[in-house]
Amino acid sequence: MTDAPRAPRPLPVIQGDVTRRALMKGAGAMLGAAAFARALQPLTEWAQDLSVDQFLQRHYREMSPDEMQAVLRRLEAQAKEDYGADVRIDDVRPQPGVQFAYALNLSVCVGCRRCAEACHEENNHDRPSGNSYIRVLEMTKGSMDMEQGRADYDGPVPRPDKFYMPVQCQQCDDAPCVKVCPVEATWKEQDGIVVVDYDWCIGCRYCEAACPYHARRFNWTKPQVPADEVNPDQAYLSNRIRPQGVVEKCTFCLHRTRRGRLPACLEACPTGARVFGNVLDPDSDIRWVLENKRVYVLKEELGTRPRFFYFFDK
Repeated sequence: MTDAPRAPRPLPVIQGDVTRRALMKGAGAMLGAAAFARALQPLTEWAQDLSVDQFLQRHYREMSPDEMQAVLRRLEAQAKEDYGADVRIDDVRPQPGVQFAYALNLSVCVGCRRCAEACHEENNHDRPSGNSYIRVLEMTKGSMDMEQGRADYDGPVPRPDKFYMPVQCQQCDDAPCVKVCPVEATWKEQDGIVVVDYDWCIGCRYCEAACPYHARRFNWTKPQVPADEVNPDQAYLSNRIRPQGVVEKCTFCLHRTRRGRLPACLEACPTGARVFGNVLDPDSDIRWVLENKRVYVLKEELGTRPRFFYFFDK
C-alpha cells in the first residue's frame, strides 16, 4: 500500500451558492475560460450542487467515526428520497492480513456476459444504459492484444476460433489513475483495492484517461434504478448509488469480499472461470493458481503491476 498525503481541505465558498464541485470542475479540468464560467453556474445539469453538509464534508481518510456515521445516515436518507428504497450503507474497512487478487481462466470463459450482468445489478448501475464495470472482449485465438478485441459481439457464443476475455479494473499496485487525480479522490487501500471517494471526486476524468484498461466509467446523468431493483446492501466506497458527474469503478465488490463473501461476478459465472481470494493465504484458490499456472497480466510493459491475472488450462 502506498500512503498518499492527506487530502486538501475543501475550497471556500465563493459568492454563496457556488459549490466546491462546480468550481473544481472548471479549474481542475482546465477547460478554458468559457467552460470555467459555465462551471460556476449553479443548478445546471453539468454542475451538480452540494448541500451544506456535503460541502463541509471532510475527505474519507480524515473523517472521525462519528462524522462517518452522520454521512452514512445522510446518504441513506438521500437514497430513500431519490429512489424510494430503504438501504443500509456501511463503511466496510479492509481486514488485516488480507491482500486480494483475481484470476480468470480464459480456456473456459464462453463470453456469456453473465458476469457483466451480475455486476450491473449488484453495483446499482443506471438501468437504461446497461452500464457495468466489466467489458467482455471477443478475441481472436493467438492474440492477447485487448485493443483488437470486440466488446460489441452478438449471436451465439462461443464462436469458433475465438476466445473471450472479460476486462475490469485491474487494481494495479502502481495505478496510473491514482497518480493523476488532482484532489486525491482515489487511492489504493491496504488490501489492494483501488477505491474512489465519490463525495470528493470532482469529475475531471483525468483518472479515466489515465487508465490503460478502460476500466473507469463517468456518470453523465443521474442513475435511474427502480426502487425494487436497488441493491440495499451497500458500502460508502463501493456500490452505493453514485451521484451524477463522478467517475466510478470496480472495487472487487468490497462490500461483499471484505465480509468473507465472493464477488458477484464470480458467483454468476456458469463455467467456473473466475478465481478470487487472499494471496496471503497459502491454502486459497488464488494462491494455487498463481503458483501452478502460467499467468498473464494485460499490458505488462506499462509496469502497472495488476492484481488481475489471466491464464489458460494449457
